[in-house]
Amino acid sequence: MPADVSVVDVVLPHEVSAVADARRRLAGYLQRLRVAENARDDAQLVLSELLSNAIRYAPALPTGEVRATWWVDKAGIHLEVTDGRGDTEPQRIADAHPESIGGRGLAIVDVLTSDWGIRTGTTHRTVYAVIPR
Repeated sequence: MPADVSVVDVVLPHEVSAVADARRRLAGYLQRLRVAENARDDAQLVLSELLSNAIRYAPALPTGEVRATWWVDKAGIHLEVTDGRGDTEPQRIADAHPESIGGRGLAIVDVLTSDWGIRTGTTHRTVYAVIPR
């Protein structure tokens, strides 16, 4: 990441209400940088999915929280969500049943991003995504 990039690192409670707070903060940041509205919308949707998954399927970090980080550079809008590393890895379900409650979120992430993946440490996991500008 270039030195002149403004990185936002947000520590959030490990609870569903954190998703809306993070979305608002990301929207304000992207608006200040004059990122196009459609890219802002896509970034908020991806952040919501990554955070929701972290809160629903993984434990909190040892500090009791989750962490969201974002920045913008030439490659796009970078998002990272770090949790306490649950037992399962996030993965896209190729063919979710039409009546199933879940399974589509990471498929949406896959469509809206130019890249996404997972970095796993001993006590945490970070899911990252890049949304084209």
